[in-house]
Amino acid sequence: MNRYSEIKEKNKREILLLKGLPCIWGKCTFCDYIDDNSSREDEINKINFEEIKKVTGKYKVLEVINSGSCFEMPKDTLNKIKEKIKEKGITKLFLESHWAYRYKLDEMREFFGIPIIFKTGIETFDNYFRNKVLNKNAKFETYEDVLKYFDSPCIMVGIKGQTKDMIKKDMDIIINKFSHATVNVFVENSTELKRDEELIKWFEKEYAFLEDLEHIEVLLNNTDFGVGD
Repeated sequence: MNRYSEIKEKNKREILLLKGLPCIWGKCTFCDYIDDNSSREDEINKINFEEIKKVTGKYKVLEVINSGSCFEMPKDTLNKIKEKIKEKGITKLFLESHWAYRYKLDEMREFFGIPIIFKTGIETFDNYFRNKVLNKNAKFETYEDVLKYFDSPCIMVGIKGQTKDMIKKDMDIIINKFSHATVNVFVENSTELKRDEELIKWFEKEYAFLEDLEHIEVLLNNTDFGVGD
């Protein structure tokens, strides 16, 4: 698995995919990424330390993701990231967190001491589909609830059961209400959820203009950032 890469298009930055402890929720119906998690901190830190060494600081911006939330990375890994940030003069950090940790985000901001863009996997602002179909356990009513805590929602498109209207509403929100967002086109994995190929074709044509929006990043494949397997 590739765990280090550079994002050279929008929002240039280095990116690390590190290992983490088990996800606080771990029950999303579309996710098998948690298979990368481990309960062995020694194993996690050994792998993570080798990847952190690769960071050069060339863009002064770093994104760190894991198969869960940043709060599930061991303390030693977090300390090693902090050391690298100081060593390389990194001035901005992207991190990801589940909705369940929304009240703890300032703890991470205080720990690192630099501006953090916090991503969160919303998947859709449609409350029923998010929680009843995707089992995301992110219970809120409106996008304003998310905006109180997070800078950048991650949206998923192309799952059987989604509708064009649902996607239109999601795109309108992330384009007009957030300073940054990521759109992931669903790629089938070991879960039972299926792709809606017709819906994806429609989305790629209807929203081709997202490529020109600096604050929206679209991943047609889940490895488009250069990390993963």
